[in-house]
Amino acid sequence: MCRFAILSMFLMSLSGVTYAEPTYGERLGWKADDRVLIIHCDDVGMSHANNEGAAEALDYGLVTSVSVMMPCPWVPGWLPYMKKNPDTDMGLHLTLTSEYDSFRWTPLAGKNQVPGLTDEHGCLPDNVGLVVKNATADEVELEIRAQIDRAETMGFPITHMDSHMGTLFRPEFIERYVKVGIEKQIPILMVPQAGKIAKKVWDGGLPVLDHIHGDSYDWKTLDLDEKVGLYVDSIRNLKPGITYMIIHCTKPNDMIGIINGNRDFLYGDYLVMIDPRTKKAIEEEGIILTTMKELKARRDKVGKKK
Repeated sequence: MCRFAILSMFLMSLSGVTYAEPTYGERLGWKADDRVLIIHCDDVGMSHANNEGAAEALDYGLVTSVSVMMPCPWVPGWLPYMKKNPDTDMGLHLTLTSEYDSFRWTPLAGKNQVPGLTDEHGCLPDNVGLVVKNATADEVELEIRAQIDRAETMGFPITHMDSHMGTLFRPEFIERYVKVGIEKQIPILMVPQAGKIAKKVWDGGLPVLDHIHGDSYDWKTLDLDEKVGLYVDSIRNLKPGITYMIIHCTKPNDMIGIINGNRDFLYGDYLVMIDPRTKKAIEEEGIILTTMKELKARRDKVGKKK
């Protein structure tokens, strides 16, 4: 099962409700039939290949938003791009796991502060289940704040936050994710399936999305034409409201194969996002591209009226 389908199941289990009416796109000032799209690239800062792919996709103009894994080793390598492009929609891909065998990272709060977020090597756990089993909500909140602090210290703008591998959408941790987002007025990845939690986010002054599209992680084809076709079909079938399309723009190089076990299918997102056929589909369908930064500006404008 796609990990984003699992994420949706987590959210629905919290409330039992589905989509809100009107759409959150309408609440933020778009028309009822407008299809608004954020093409969002995860995993910036994880490696040089992730940084290079994200930068090229942003420059091409289809990717509108990225998020950075602050505990990872190539975060400093993203600084030059941000200095050159300070208005980039850049969020934090809040990271509580370190899932590769030979390429690991540690919690920024430190092992002494968050022992439940470390394994026998002092690294973040390699899967979500271990985080749920061993970490407390207090430790998770400490690590969220440590990752925000590092971004602020480095001078990164923080336009939004989401969750690597969906860890923060688990019932044990979602309230802390929401708490910090509302407190700091940083938009977070949130959709209507979360019911009362989504309402809390909206009432707390933050935008809410209508749909998440994360299917591409399960599109493991190495055929570019086939992958472009899958994306084009998805774009043509977008529903009204705001869709957050999650992709991974890994640019092929020798090192990334060593890190991730030669998962060549990941290169497809990068290639699709610099392909003119994808751009043509978006233009033909009249899709409105936007950013999390614009969503927050529109939410601020709406205020408490809706």
